[in-house]
Amino acid sequence: MITVENLSMHYGPVIALYRANFTVERGEVVGLLGPNGAGKSTTMKILTSYLYPTAGTASVDGKSVLDEPLEVRQRIGYLPEVLPLYPDMEVRTYLDFVGRARGLRRAVLQQRLEWVVHHCGLQPMYRKLVRELSKGYRQRVGLAQALIHDPQVIILDEPTSGLDPHQILEIRQLIRQLADQKTVLLSTHILQEVEAVADRIVIINGGLIVGNGTPQELQRQAQRHTRIRIAVSAPQQEAEVAFKGVPQVLRVRYTGDADGMQRFEIEAPPGVPLGHQLGALASAKGWQVSELYVQPPTLEETFLALTEAHNTQESTRA
Repeated sequence: MITVENLSMHYGPVIALYRANFTVERGEVVGLLGPNGAGKSTTMKILTSYLYPTAGTASVDGKSVLDEPLEVRQRIGYLPEVLPLYPDMEVRTYLDFVGRARGLRRAVLQQRLEWVVHHCGLQPMYRKLVRELSKGYRQRVGLAQALIHDPQVIILDEPTSGLDPHQILEIRQLIRQLADQKTVLLSTHILQEVEAVADRIVIINGGLIVGNGTPQELQRQAQRHTRIRIAVSAPQQEAEVAFKGVPQVLRVRYTGDADGMQRFEIEAPPGVPLGHQLGALASAKGWQVSELYVQPPTLEETFLALTEAHNTQESTRA
């Protein structure tokens, strides 16, 4: 549904995006994750035909953003970072105006108005002026205008910005519901946001795609070591010395005592099957083991590893 090939965007000497490549399939929620200024909004503006790229191509539902921009716009719903609202309109008047501008009429328009008002939680504010709304409700109105024409591709730039925790959960549920039949691409710099809703994550940093895959694939890609969690019924010092003596153990860290069990975090090189060795050691020592599992890197650790690797490469080139 979305294809990006060697997409680049230069603002004079500033490179905002450089040879970006990724795809988004139908029914997929893809999160574009990166720090502020990484190139997320630039990518979305190109995909919505708001910006013309310096180089490369992109298409939405088979339509080129370069050669068929009107067809692209018909197929997408877009929530930009700066909300496209008219503050002196009532919410109902504004959404009616957007629907008519999208070509909706009579019963179809009324049906879509009722749908977006219900699913975006706008019933209490339906007759209020947009300028009287809180930031959270303005965000909801912006989301409603992106959905009113029932688009096949939905592009959301920071969709939960300004929302309270309850509203964030509601919007997440709506995004997952939309993905049953539609394609969703959302950008955010909030790790928890993309982790909660995305099937796949594209990590962008300094205009470059530095990671692309499911959370599990990215964790494996960024993994610097194997990390094992183990809890044993043994004296702390004795267990620590024994674990340090296991071949290929790089680091042993004591994490605390709970219910008489001593807990440790143990690191080894990537791919080393350390769990079997630790379990065998505990069995030989006669220690009871209450937990023993591989701890994958968190999304935050994965993000930092991938972006730091890119920053290091850039510094080396400089």
